[in-house]
Amino acid sequence: MLILLMTLEELELDSLEGVGPARKQKLIDAGIHTIMDLAVRGPSEVADTVGLDLAAAIELCNKARTRLVEMGRLEKDFVSASEIYKRRQNIEKISTGTKNLDELLMGGIETQAVTEFYGEFGSGKTQLCHTLCIMVQLPKELGGLDGGAIYIDTENTFRPERIAGIAKARDLDPDPILERIIVAKAYNSPHQELIVRELGRVLDQNNIKLVIVDSAVAHYRAEFLGRGTLAERQQRLNRFMHLLLRYSETRNVAVVMTNQVQSVPDQFFGDPTKATGGHIVAHTSTYRIYLRRAGKNRIAKMVDSPYHMEREFPFILNEKGVDDPAEETTSRRGR
Repeated sequence: MLILLMTLEELELDSLEGVGPARKQKLIDAGIHTIMDLAVRGPSEVADTVGLDLAAAIELCNKARTRLVEMGRLEKDFVSASEIYKRRQNIEKISTGTKNLDELLMGGIETQAVTEFYGEFGSGKTQLCHTLCIMVQLPKELGGLDGGAIYIDTENTFRPERIAGIAKARDLDPDPILERIIVAKAYNSPHQELIVRELGRVLDQNNIKLVIVDSAVAHYRAEFLGRGTLAERQQRLNRFMHLLLRYSETRNVAVVMTNQVQSVPDQFFGDPTKATGGHIVAHTSTYRIYLRRAGKNRIAKMVDSPYHMEREFPFILNEKGVDDPAEETTSRRGR
């Protein structure tokens, strides 16, 4: 977890022992621009991308982490629960723009966490992402973090016109809102991974408080077909998900990702849909919320969380993006 923000000078790679000009260039070519980037990458990834043997990569990553701990930028390996509790009181939250979803999330989307929304097409995932791009830019007293957003678009779903429409419906000027949203369109899974590897540099150079991936698994699902490719797909997806999680923790940003669903044909009772990505995505996501249609409303259900209650709340889609139903309904605890 990041304790204090670092200056770019403190993060220079060549300030780390064992990083000369040639090795520095290899690291930069691999998307590792700072000591913080080096600390959040796994040694095996550094070894593969930079061309080091595993022992040398482990030593280099350990040096980076040790440097950051000494400077008070990362937590020590052993800290008391009370200290962690105190730090968590300072975690920031972004309002979703609806009272119901904010109550479900106990205040909003958290920084230093990966929040996953999954559901069928038309369940409101992308509309929620567009709304969050606006909400994060509001002042803190209005539920925002006065920061920008990065929108990684893998399914060609980002629409600036929708952003402008939501902003106007919420009595905001759309032009400055659009200026603070950085869009990266990923054309395939390697391109998606490249964008995320370069994410640290963009986060350091801009006041970004929200990273959205819409959707995270779509390219992997389309490109890796059949059981023979499952192991490689899950390995790459695992690396992608963990890098997102590390960015959220070390840069103090909120990460929101959407996910598709698939049907379970042999399930005879209950909802036969489940999120794609398997256990890799399920274990890496900090919070998982299932979205589904219910007539004119949508229902958001907290499926997995370290501390949220398993409840569900209704919301609607309208000119404001996501909003509360006109007639409030009582929250229901899920099974």
